[in-house]
Order: sequence, then C-alpha cells, then structure tokens
Amino acid sequence: MEQDTAPADLDRRFGGLTRLYGSVGAQRIRTAHVVVVGLGGVGSWAAEALARSGVARLSLIDLDHIAESNINRQVHALDTTLGQAKVQAMRERIAHINPICDVRCIEEFVDADNWPEMASEIAALGRDATESVSIIDACDQVKAKTAMAAWALQHNATHKNSQKTNFISVGAAGGKRHAHKVEIDDLSLATHDPLLAQLRYRLRKERGAARQGKMGVNCVFSRESVVQPGATPAQNKATTDFGALPGGMQIPSDSSLNCHGYGSVVTVTSTFGICAAGWVLFKITE
Repeated sequence: MEQDTAPADLDRRFGGLTRLYGSVGAQRIRTAHVVVVGLGGVGSWAAEALARSGVARLSLIDLDHIAESNINRQVHALDTTLGQAKVQAMRERIAHINPICDVRCIEEFVDADNWPEMASEIAALGRDATESVSIIDACDQVKAKTAMAAWALQHNATHKNSQKTNFISVGAAGGKRHAHKVEIDDLSLATHDPLLAQLRYRLRKERGAARQGKMGVNCVFSRESVVQPGATPAQNKATTDFGALPGGMQIPSDSSLNCHGYGSVVTVTSTFGICAAGWVLFKITE
C-alpha cells in the first residue's frame, strides 16, 4: 500500500543554518546559485553539502557516468546508480534532500573552448542582485582549471563587489591519507600538489597572473606528501611538491585528482569537497 510523502518542512529542515548564519545569512544561502564543475570524489560531496544547506540553485557540470570503481569515494555512487550520468544521479539525490532546489544538469566536460560560453551565462545570472553566484572547480584537468581560474580573475577584476563571482579551485585529493591536513589558502601558497603547481605555472606564464604575492585564486589542498603506488615508505616520505622521488625516479602521474594511478579514500576526497562548499557558504553569508 503506497503512502503519500509528507511535504518538506523547509524551515525545520534548514533551520540550523539560520541559527548559525543569522536570518540575513540564511536568506542569502536560500537565494544563492552555486556551480560545481566535476562530480567525482570531491565535487559530489560539495554538491551534497550545498544541497543540505538549502542553496537555491545548483548547476552541475560533468559528462562522466558512474562506475563501480567510484563507489569507494563518490556520494552518488551506489549499486542502483551504476551506469547513470553523474549529474542526473546527483539531481535525483538532491530531490530527496532539498526538493525546491533548482538543479541544472550540464552533461559536458569543461574545456578552454566551451568555458567562455558557460561563464557568460553564469555572469549574466550574477547581474541579478537577489542571487549570488559561486563556482567550485572540482575537475581534474589542468587546462580546464586554467581556463576557469583565468576567467574568474579577469571577471572579478572588472566587476563591482555585487557582481563578483566566488571562485575556488580544488587540488589533487589522490594519494592522500590524512583528512585533517586539508586546508584552504591562496594558490601562491599551495604546496605538495602537482595539479595546483601546474595551474599556478600556467596562470603565470600564459594568463599574466601575479608572480609575486597572492594571486587571488583560493584553493583547497593538503600539505601531506603524495603516496605513490608501488613506491617504498622512504620514497613516499621524501615526495616533494613537484613530484620528484630520490634518485631521479619520476612519479607515474598526469597531475589528475585521483582516477589515474593514485589511490584514494573517501575521508580525504569528501573533506576536499566539504571544505570547498564551506568556503562558498562563508563567502555567500560574509
């Protein structure tokens, strides 16, 4: 016998936000729009955290589908969602968390060619004073990360405070074991992260980013050395920011987050995503 589902009591469901951020801050969250680029072991948790915080609108961007190997770290990866598009699985999950959240699914991989058009649509939404726009870059491709970060720098340099976009880039969660070592800082100060090192290099060389002082790009990263598959404990301990091992041995890496050779654990990938979402909530309510 089927039972009718009780309507969501949104004040009760998200009342904790009002007590934490105040009525004005909670209202800002309830009118905010957040874009999450990449719905893997990091981005899926960021999207979940934002949905559970009552965010009004989420734009989810990813072209990938859920595989069994995703189950160890991705919140939407279940027996029942295998083979499903990640954005669609996340939208269905969010419907049970925040039923009035407007979830927009974009089945694309961001790259330097398609980002300008996507960014223009995001910027246009930001012109509505009732809606703040934030972007979480949780993708694992350095060219895409460079395009997004360069756009954010240029956009925020030419717009007033009310039209600025909160942007945060997430580094490499793969090969990390200690969730308590995750932190947020300016890209110029990030260490022990080959992906962010490449992003910093490209922004400076190709996009004219500041070479001295802070760059104006916030990022999530861990100062823990990367654990290399097959390397000895001594070699893992000696891993540097740029990925060199003793004796000139090179890391078998393509500077991606966690899916191409590095091991991964949900305690770290989820912490990266939760930290990014928490930073966005703070900026929205600031």
